[in-house]
Amino acid sequence: MREPQTEQSPAPTAEALSAQGIDIVRVVYPDLIGADRARDIVVDQLPAACGHGLAFCRAVYHTSPQGDVVPVAGGLDAGLPDITVRPDLATLAPLPWEPGVAWCLGDAHVPTTGGAAPESPRDLLRRVLAHTADLGLHPVVGPELEYYLCRPDPSTPGGWSPYAPEPGNVYSAGRRGDPDGHLVSALRQLHALGIGATAGNHEFGAGQFEINLTHSAALDAADRAFLFKAAVKEIARTEGRLATFMAKPFNAEGGSGFHLHLSLVDGAGHNVFADDDAPDGLSGTARHAIAGILAHAPALAALHNPTVNSYKRFGPDSLAPWLIDWGLDNRSAMLRIPPERGDGTRLELRLGDAGANPYLAIASAVAALALGIRGKLDPPAPLDGYGYRTDLAPKLPGTLDAALDALTADTELTGLLGAGFTEAFLAYKRNEIARFQQYVTDWEFREYARLL
Repeated sequence: MREPQTEQSPAPTAEALSAQGIDIVRVVYPDLIGADRARDIVVDQLPAACGHGLAFCRAVYHTSPQGDVVPVAGGLDAGLPDITVRPDLATLAPLPWEPGVAWCLGDAHVPTTGGAAPESPRDLLRRVLAHTADLGLHPVVGPELEYYLCRPDPSTPGGWSPYAPEPGNVYSAGRRGDPDGHLVSALRQLHALGIGATAGNHEFGAGQFEINLTHSAALDAADRAFLFKAAVKEIARTEGRLATFMAKPFNAEGGSGFHLHLSLVDGAGHNVFADDDAPDGLSGTARHAIAGILAHAPALAALHNPTVNSYKRFGPDSLAPWLIDWGLDNRSAMLRIPPERGDGTRLELRLGDAGANPYLAIASAVAALALGIRGKLDPPAPLDGYGYRTDLAPKLPGTLDAALDALTADTELTGLLGAGFTEAFLAYKRNEIARFQQYVTDWEFREYARLL
């Protein structure tokens, strides 16, 4: 397990960074949808930034991908107040693709109170982890993310098409399916960045890749997944390309997933999901955790599948979850139990798509399994065979609207996530649905314009 960085770790001084050739520090933090927001500061201003923080408008959390400010409490109605973002120098690292620049994560605070900004995804995860710590348990997470690399294509409505579009390159590496060597270049730079990137391969779709990240303590894993997404997108820009983690960017290709491998350790570092003497080698705690995730799966969908586009990834035979079920080493189940036991005993939650905010996905999954453990819930029998049959298990929500309704109704889960965050997230996402419903798509024009 990769050791998490802590605020007690030695932090480099501005003088030490200058001696390493660093003259710019980029302070990066996630907004509600997990996009990276940032400010570059010259290195001699770093002590001041650490002292009083960097001022941002709090509406950054409520700004849509199109730049509109969504009406959310604490935003327009409050006169667009500030947040202050302080650098977390324990996370500072030089950028391999941008000489002279280092980046680090930042933490957002409300200047009038000094407390964390209620919409802050990083602080939301901290609050959930404090709850599991009260149970004597500490989550370990291994993120798995897929993305599409796209090349400019003015002939398409969106202006982009898949890079290297030849089919049949799943589980391949080298110039087959990757003629320009994007994957090797990205792996080298991500390894130099120090975020725990270990391996990668071409995935099923044309231009689709997966890069593996190590398992570590939950906050560290979320930090690394967030930085991984930001880094891959920036590396693609240096190539003149677009890397997208959206759930399903192309009709003719499959979706991109964000799977979470989850385990729990006690204060001594022992995996509490493992029990060699129990059925299937799974402890009672593991079964309660499984049951908790199943019980809260409809609400989890809103945070693991957080866009209108997300629900176009689902469906029978898609290898994306469709039903609320679990299985032993069964990739057609929403919750898969990989075959390793002992210290490797874990759950693989396959619900999420790559567009999910890593902090929100991990926080909500940990909250759900903690609720299952606290309530001593028991799961149904595991899936036997292929899992895309609606007579075997209930369906997940089929739209973002339905998932938001499920999140609203799940007061036990939202109680752990917090009212301030939940209200902001629901308002933001309801606005997204309203904007989509008013938007005339290319499909509608092609379908109706000639004949109606």
